[in-house]
Amino acid sequence: MHVTMEEAQKAIEAARAKAVSLDTQMCIAVVDSGGNLKAFHRMDDAWVGSIDIAQKKAKTALFFGMKTGQIGQLSQPGGPLFGIEHSNDGLITFPGGIPIVDKDGVMSGAIGVSGSTVENDHTVAEAGASAIGATELPDHPWRT
Repeated sequence: MHVTMEEAQKAIEAARAKAVSLDTQMCIAVVDSGGNLKAFHRMDDAWVGSIDIAQKKAKTALFFGMKTGQIGQLSQPGGPLFGIEHSNDGLITFPGGIPIVDKDGVMSGAIGVSGSTVENDHTVAEAGASAIGATELPDHPWRT
């Protein structure tokens, strides 16, 4: 199952509204369950470098079924996922990427946001994911 275009647009709009409320400019990417770009929005004056980061955050969250901030915690020196950011043509392991999981626990895509502090990136991504009813994935040993 893939995130639909309607869901992707709804997530982007909710994320954009949250970014506006935080007075920041963001790049917002939604990918489907295959990691393919489904929808993208670059706010006026958002950093060009954030285009790639937003897309990679979405893919990272999708590939591992975890929020990128969680992966970042596990990928610190000495951690069980140390060096993972060098795989899959480059991953982003700091906050701002969130899996999109439906009510049945099926991951249908992910959202990635970049353009501000990692705290704001995460908050904006959460707004987008929650706008379409995204939930957490079932427990997994790596997601603690």
